[in-house]
Amino acid sequence: MAELSTVARPYAKAAFEYARDHKALETWSEWLGKLGQVVAVRDVQKLLSSPSVAAERKTGLVVELAEVKLDEAAQRFLEALGGKGRLAALPAIAEQFERLRAEHDQRIDVTVVSAYALDDKQQQKLAGALKKRLNREISITTQVDSSLLGGVILRAGDTVIDGSVRGRLNRLSEALTA
Repeated sequence: MAELSTVARPYAKAAFEYARDHKALETWSEWLGKLGQVVAVRDVQKLLSSPSVAAERKTGLVVELAEVKLDEAAQRFLEALGGKGRLAALPAIAEQFERLRAEHDQRIDVTVVSAYALDDKQQQKLAGALKKRLNREISITTQVDSSLLGGVILRAGDTVIDGSVRGRLNRLSEALTA
């Protein structure tokens, strides 16, 4: 079977375009998130892969377990997924939907890994610099990794900026041995 992210892409795009056009991005984001969480559970995955359970029943169970009230369009979307045996792709669909939504809202989630915990002032300064450079609203998540020795590693989407002491030492080592 094709990789889930490949399968999920057209569904996420269709869901996003519908939600955007109907001004329901927040609602669809919530639904897809909850449905994706339910489908990610191992027991639910086993149920979804069972050929002895009808597609309609699988779809109904996923909605019931997610405890969401879907509108008619969302119900049709889910039934289409179920009918094609694509319910297992819901976590990937939700993830790609959120990426499309972030792009639409001109925002980006940035993970900052530092050797020491950053205080609010440092986070705000970093967010301001990143906002200026990336031309997006910035949402920062911080992590501490004492093995970095100093500096930070920034991850924003597919972009990684390694300004850590460990990274600099590794690059120096590579340059000296080349």
